[in-house]
Amino acid sequence: MKRIKFKTIHKTKMADTITPVGLYLRFRDTYANTLLLESSDYHSKEESFSFIAIDPVISVKAENDHLSFSHKGVELENQKIGRNFNAIFDRYSQTIDLDCSEELKPFNGFYGYTTYDAVQYFENISLNVEQAPSAIPLMQYSFYRFIIAINHFNDEMTLIENIEEGTASRIKEVQSIIDAQAFNTQKFEIVGEESSNVTGEEFKEYVRKAKSHCKRGDVFQLVLSRQFQQKFKGDEFNVYRALRSINPSPYLFYFDYGSFKLMGSSPEAQIKISTEKAIINPIAGTFRRTGNMADDILLGKKLSADKKETAEHVMLVDLARNDLSK
Repeated sequence: MKRIKFKTIHKTKMADTITPVGLYLRFRDTYANTLLLESSDYHSKEESFSFIAIDPVISVKAENDHLSFSHKGVELENQKIGRNFNAIFDRYSQTIDLDCSEELKPFNGFYGYTTYDAVQYFENISLNVEQAPSAIPLMQYSFYRFIIAINHFNDEMTLIENIEEGTASRIKEVQSIIDAQAFNTQKFEIVGEESSNVTGEEFKEYVRKAKSHCKRGDVFQLVLSRQFQQKFKGDEFNVYRALRSINPSPYLFYFDYGSFKLMGSSPEAQIKISTEKAIINPIAGTFRRTGNMADDILLGKKLSADKKETAEHVMLVDLARNDLSK
């Protein structure tokens, strides 16, 4: 496949009057498929960043056991994955010929998501598609024309543009949207009653079975979940805004793909790669913060001394070690 050349330029400005949410609201109506990755852990550490990815140029998508490659919304190639995911994805990623400074490389690259069910592409696991159908692509990553990186520690914003060979820069167009003060907000309201794919009694029975498997030694841990559905009218972004208020975290995200949206809040990163090192830092055991430092320290000590929590953490560290060895 022919390589596509890009040259990266950037502008930097103060961001002490800018919020990631306000900035995202400025762009989403003008640019479809805009992504927000936000850290609400402001000023806690130097690597506390939020990102907004705007205008996807190249996209790689895994769906129905096929991996597709698209350029500016036009699909150029579609291959059956089978057991060749890594080889196909690596070849697609190599199509980008990027002229980018070293300081911007940590912010540049593919932005997107990987679902749990995508494990079938990395491990020898076969899933029953009929029992667990996927309504969205199992993986989707895009290389974006514009990336806004907000450094919360320094109150500094970097606007990055990846200019494809043969096209002119549009960084001034994006800059004007950043400088605009107005943005649109819409209402949100639920419609009807909440529903689930599993009843409360059925879920309790699953829990009893899971505990039985753990006691017999069949497994170390089982994570059970239920799906909930709620009809609504209005803007889903208000749900994300409520989530970040109720559950602020270093890793918040809101991905708008048009026909579906993804959002979430996590206290930990799945994996971090820096200076050619991969790091997994699993978290096990939590307690509700009291607002009183002395009480929080006491609760933290109790948590560290809890045999169950300690055993779980040792297990997670062991699993992380196994994952890194692969």
